[in-house]
Amino acid sequence: MFTDEALDAVSVRSLWRKSHQAAQDSRGCQTRALDRAEAEVQTVSTAVGCTQTELQERAAERLFQQNQNEPEPPGLRDFLQRVEDTVIRELVRNARSHAFDGFQANWEDHSQQISLIHSLQHPRAQEEGLHVTSVSWSCTGSVIACAYGRIDTGDWSTDSSCVCTWNLDRRGLRPNQADLVIDVPTLVTALCCHPSQPALIAGALYSGEVVVWDTSRIQDPVVAQTGLSADSHREPVHQVSWVPLQKKGEFGVLSACSGGRVLLWAVDLEQGRFVQSAAYALLQQQVPHSSSSFKAPSSSSSVGITSMALSPWDSDTFLVGSEGGLLLRCSFSSQTLAAAPFESQSVTPRAPAVFSFRPRSGPVHSIHYSPFHRNLFVSASTDGLAHLHSLLQTSPLLSLRVSDSYVFQVQWSPTRPLVFAAATGQGEVQMFDLSRRSLRPAATIKQGATGQAATCLAFNCQNPHLLAVGKTDGTVSIWQLSADLTEQRPRESDQLEKIANQVAE
Repeated sequence: MFTDEALDAVSVRSLWRKSHQAAQDSRGCQTRALDRAEAEVQTVSTAVGCTQTELQERAAERLFQQNQNEPEPPGLRDFLQRVEDTVIRELVRNARSHAFDGFQANWEDHSQQISLIHSLQHPRAQEEGLHVTSVSWSCTGSVIACAYGRIDTGDWSTDSSCVCTWNLDRRGLRPNQADLVIDVPTLVTALCCHPSQPALIAGALYSGEVVVWDTSRIQDPVVAQTGLSADSHREPVHQVSWVPLQKKGEFGVLSACSGGRVLLWAVDLEQGRFVQSAAYALLQQQVPHSSSSFKAPSSSSSVGITSMALSPWDSDTFLVGSEGGLLLRCSFSSQTLAAAPFESQSVTPRAPAVFSFRPRSGPVHSIHYSPFHRNLFVSASTDGLAHLHSLLQTSPLLSLRVSDSYVFQVQWSPTRPLVFAAATGQGEVQMFDLSRRSLRPAATIKQGATGQAATCLAFNCQNPHLLAVGKTDGTVSIWQLSADLTEQRPRESDQLEKIANQVAE
């Protein structure tokens, strides 16, 4: 028989064997989940450099000591004391001088010769016999926009045309292939690049429409178009310009047509439409009396506008030139209503003419304000002359013989107060420098076949050594001007002021 202690020991050993067996049976059937983690690190190459220089005070002290040890040149002290008063007097005099007012140093290395750097062509426009009617630089100065049309159209035309752009800063520039070609169902008479947005171009059409293109939209560049309505032009539009509106940073479009109407449009780019803000009508019977020498064919006939210029000095003033030779100063704020009724128009036209200059013998093709004097402008017409005018006098201050043919466009240099260029019907561009004693051209630019008129030109305001010239053979030439024609000289503004103050003969 077993005692109670022996039985307890047997029971304990039995229970330990069973539990140990159970533990061995369950071992290895499942492992614990493994913890995993990913980490990423990035290193950069660094370099450390250092240098050590002497303190400025210590370097100056050493230099002073070195100079103290050297013997003083004989007579140096007496010379400095003798000229001290003279030097100080001249320094004060130079500080008060205005000799270099308005002068900007140009440190770029420009050529002393006029050279042709690009000859741009659109083969299809040349095959169709289209002329270059207008050129305009983008606000960045890198893109030239070119309008194709005809300068010899009659009463009407159904020909189509195009607008082309070339980026001259592009590495793979192809002169015979434009970067962008915008097909237009009618002839383009004028265009103007936006003053602050490089992709926007305003255009004038022979059909009487005004359009804005966005060159960043290759598939459908038309963002706004006036269409043909009672509010729009009904005759060919000859001039189009961007105009700053009352709200800062916003621009409208000003257009003028051969029917005597000048229209101001607000451009709603989001809605893709034009909204007419103001309308002006030029009628013979409301032309100021100072032009009484001009005989109007009819008292109620319109003044056919051929050119227009906006004043960079006075936002209320603009100039217009007419088919009959009239040259008028106009005001945007005029409250005089147009004498002839204009039915079905949402905006009542006003008569803007406030002053008339001595009329020309033929159509006034071009007008341009001086960017250096608020009262001066230059005009050109079919008589082959370029006239320098003051806003304060009816007769021109100077008359210069440009060509024996028509003068299609004149434009003042953006950097030289006394220089302007004129494009002629003989295919030449004449550069005039009023600082010379002679009134003959300072330079003549000519390239290509004879008999091809130079119809338009444009200085590049961002790169003033570049001049674009369009011709009737469909080419756009980019010329690099010499330093003599682009770099302002001392006292040049004073010379211009003297010309402006002289009395017309």
